[in-house]
Formats: sequence, structure tokens, C-alpha cells
Amino acid sequence: MMKRAWMTSGLLIGTALLVTGCVPEQKYNDLLTSYKGQEQQLLTTQNELSTARANEDRLRTQIAATMADLEELQKRIANGDPDMEAWAKKYDELKKQLAMLEVNQLPDDLTKELTALQSEYPDVFDFDARTGMLRFKNDFTFDSGSDQLKSGATVVLGKLASILNSSSASKFEVKVVGHTDNTPVVRTKAKFGTNLMLSVYRSASLRNALVTDGVNAGRFQIAGYGEYRPVVINSAKGSSENRRVELYLTPLSFDMATASSSEDRTPAEAPVATKATTPKAAPKKAAPVTDDAPTK
Repeated sequence: MMKRAWMTSGLLIGTALLVTGCVPEQKYNDLLTSYKGQEQQLLTTQNELSTARANEDRLRTQIAATMADLEELQKRIANGDPDMEAWAKKYDELKKQLAMLEVNQLPDDLTKELTALQSEYPDVFDFDARTGMLRFKNDFTFDSGSDQLKSGATVVLGKLASILNSSSASKFEVKVVGHTDNTPVVRTKAKFGTNLMLSVYRSASLRNALVTDGVNAGRFQIAGYGEYRPVVINSAKGSSENRRVELYLTPLSFDMATASSSEDRTPAEAPVATKATTPKAAPKKAAPVTDDAPTK
């Protein structure tokens, strides 16, 4: 009887411990879920901050250059420059550009065109009008471990090139930035080695497609961060959201009229290679004539 009582007591204690053990586990799971949510929000905020800082630096440079131009124009107008009307017109244009730079907005018609294109291909890329960023989703743009564009992506890029060549977009340069998740490169490791290099190659592929479709080669800058700039927390198998290529439209920091590129030349304009000429052999001297006959 006593033995049965001890057994019953042990069973009750064990059950109580098991029940009480479930409470901390549930709390742990809740805390873990909350932590992951906060970490993801932090990653998103860090990416937005990084983008904002990059845009701010470019804008400061552009604003300083525009202000210098405005001051020069004011001096010319004040000194009675003979071409005052043309300078006054340019002055008004610069003031409009300065206003646009300070609010950091794309022109309305450009925003509308990019928004319409994104609506047509929502599975291929996202567009953020606030930052002037297009985010291409790698799973719809590249095969796993590859830097070769899928056929569907080339169609979209052809339409994007037309927009980038429009008058409202021609005053913006394009920064192309590649990203991956943290899944190691395996199948194509011999070619890329690391996710960092894969992300750079993908940026170059996207940029090259746009150049082939007629966008000025000098307007581009390419970069790659590999897995080091995630927008969400990677799972054990990575994350499709982290596999992406981003395009940022920012005001031109260079006068494209002075730029030239070998990529912009047609085959007819390319320098013709000269053929190496084989030097002609010197003519052989005739052998001296000998007369074996005795002299007379």
C-alpha cells in the first residue's frame, strides 16, 4: 500500500514538472518569434538607412555643384553678359533642378512609367518611388547559382531600357547592386567562388543587358554585397527575398556629353587592326663571274 502511494506521488510530481516545463518552453518560443521579428525589422531599417545615407551624400554633392553654377550665373547676369537671356533661362532650369534635388523625388512622368512597368511585371521586380529603387527578384531573373538572365527578365529589361532612355530619365545615373542569401555557392563554385562574386556578376549581367538595349554605358555603376546585406532573416535554406538585384536612380554626377566609351561604338567605328607586314628579303647579290681560261 505504501509502495503504491509512493508510486502515485511520483507520477503526480512528474506530471506537474512536465506541465510546468511546457510554460517556459512556450514563453521561449514566443520570445524567439518576437526576437526574429525585431531582428528582421532592424535589418530593414538598416538597409533603408544605408540607402538614405548614400542618396544624401549624392544629393549634397549635386546641390553644392548646382549652387556653384547658380552663383556663377548670378555674377554673369549682374555684369551684363551679352548672352543674358540664355543665361537667365539656364538659371531658371538650375533652380528647378535644385528644388528637385532637395526633395529627392523622381520626375512625375518617370515615376508613372516605372510604376506602370512594375504593375505589368509584379513577379519580376518591385519599385519604391520614395527612394528611386527597383528591386529585381533573383528567382525570376536568374537560375540558382547562375549569372545568366532568364528570357522573361530580358523582356522586362528591354522595356526598362526604353524608359531609362527617355528625356526625364536621362539626367539620372543607375547604380546596380547585387545581393544573395547565405546559401553557399556549390554548382558554380569553380566560376564564382563566393556569393560576393556571384552578386557582382549578376549586377554586371543586368547592366550589360541594359547597355545592349541602348542605355549609355557611362551612366552605370555596379556593386555586389553577397549575403552581407539581407532584408530578412535567412532560414536554413536561405531566403528568396535576400536573393535580389537593386537599381538606384540618382542624379547624374558627371557631364555625359564629355564621356565616350568603346561600348558605344558600332563595328564600323571601331579601330581597324593593322596587319603585320613581313619585311621583304634583301635581293641576293650576284656571285662574281670567274674566268678560268688563261689570259691571252
